[in-house]
Amino acid sequence: MPKMKTHSGAKKRFKRTGSGKITHEQTNMRHKLEGKSSRRTRRLALDAEMSAPDTKTAKRLLGLR
Repeated sequence: MPKMKTHSGAKKRFKRTGSGKITHEQTNMRHKLEGKSSRRTRRLALDAEMSAPDTKTAKRLLGLR
């Protein structure tokens, strides 16, 4: 059986941490930043851990177990 290819979109959006968790960038950081408070933009700039139900799907797309 051939090897499973990594999903091109997923590899650009998700990263795997050293402990095996999946992280992603948060939404609402693309435009209209003047209307958002500095506190909010600083918080949104940090990567977030993916929710448990989505982690299984993301790991499969990345070719992880």
